[in-house]
Amino acid sequence: MDASQLAELRTMYVFTPIEGQTWGLTYDSLKARLLERDPDEFIRIEEGGQIRGSAMHYGITLDGEELEGYARVRPEGVSILDATARAAADFAGWLREHIVPEGVAMTFNTAWGLEEDLPDAPVPEVTRPRLIAAFLAHLEATGLE
Repeated sequence: MDASQLAELRTMYVFTPIEGQTWGLTYDSLKARLLERDPDEFIRIEEGGQIRGSAMHYGITLDGEELEGYARVRPEGVSILDATARAAADFAGWLREHIVPEGVAMTFNTAWGLEEDLPDAPVPEVTRPRLIAAFLAHLEATGLE
């Protein structure tokens, strides 16, 4: 698969605190930050009971593209669905700026990485182009043909 094909691939990206740390994520705080961006974004909190727990389903517009995601407070993390590496980098930047406390690390994985049992990887604190490159390298490591 060439670089341009890889750049257009869409998958779910999952972002979580590094093991042993927390972002102090709450649905109310995430909802407030999303609505600051766009008061018309959709947000739905689903109560799942003791076994499944609750989840928040939301919309977010990045660079003019409407995307969806899920968040959970237990285990703590947020995802963006059907995203390119470029959109995932934009989302990671927004998370760093508005959700993740300063000095707290963030990890990521993708649906394909989870299927291949790849471990969560730290989200490097680098420029956007380098972050996109890190996400693309992760996709290559999943063995996509």
